[in-house]
Amino acid sequence: MTDDRKSQLDTLAVVLLVGCCALWGVNQVASKVALKEIPPLMQAGVRSLGAALLLAAWSRFRGLPLWARDGTLRGGLLAGSLFAAEFACIFVGLQYTAASRMVVFIYLSPFVVALGMPFISRQEKLRPLQLLGLAVAFAGVVWAFAEGFTQPAAGPKQWLGDALGLASAVLWGFTTLSLRATRLSTALPEKTLLWQLGVSGLALSAAAWATGETLVAWPGAVSLGSLAFQTVVVTFASYLVWFWLVRHYPATRLASFTLLTPVFGLLAGVVLLAEPATPRLLLALAAVVVGIVLVNRPAPARHPA
Repeated sequence: MTDDRKSQLDTLAVVLLVGCCALWGVNQVASKVALKEIPPLMQAGVRSLGAALLLAAWSRFRGLPLWARDGTLRGGLLAGSLFAAEFACIFVGLQYTAASRMVVFIYLSPFVVALGMPFISRQEKLRPLQLLGLAVAFAGVVWAFAEGFTQPAAGPKQWLGDALGLASAVLWGFTTLSLRATRLSTALPEKTLLWQLGVSGLALSAAAWATGETLVAWPGAVSLGSLAFQTVVVTFASYLVWFWLVRHYPATRLASFTLLTPVFGLLAGVVLLAEPATPRLLLALAAVVVGIVLVNRPAPARHPA
């Protein structure tokens, strides 16, 4: 198999990343809206299973060999389990904190990726300036997290929702690392995603049943529309694009670029849900933007002596 991995983000990658970030930012708002009528674990499980069915149909239409034995079983189970735990944290956490806050905390995952990737691929070791960028972003988010203890605008348990957001960031970072450290790194993007959707869908649905989640009444059009958006547009389409990017471009640079998502998430939360844009949260966003700029600065050209 030829290695078609690229060392830098090109125009196509940047355009796809910005589109994905916009969708992921709005996704937290959609999840929050649907939580009024669809319990968290049930919602997460249904969207994963629905997207898995769409992906299987899409792959069959394209004639992709998803079911061939290729040694991805162990990596697939690991990535799928991490994926399930990540979204369990997100959906449960959204019950206690604002969508605009959740989306900021989730995107600390590049910090985890940056620390772990050199152990997997020495070529993706970050330079001091890039590490500084991640540290700036991390400091801004820590400052915003402290607000959950002193001025909890979303309620007295805002700190719990924020903490679950941070936990989901760690889990997402581990998921990205597992994709590169296992046989999934050479698998089809569709198969990589199907492992995560299938395993997480079953695990989250089982967790919903075990915890006694039920529908009080049949969800209305808004909740069902929100769930459909999450399933078709976000979990199926945008995640498929993301895993294609992970296979072809440097994971550290991709992960750091997704720090744009909190910008879209904050705007969506403020505009669509009338959530407060506190000074601390705005400061965290500014730190995140600075981090993106520093992490994605190209390496200085080396001139021959």
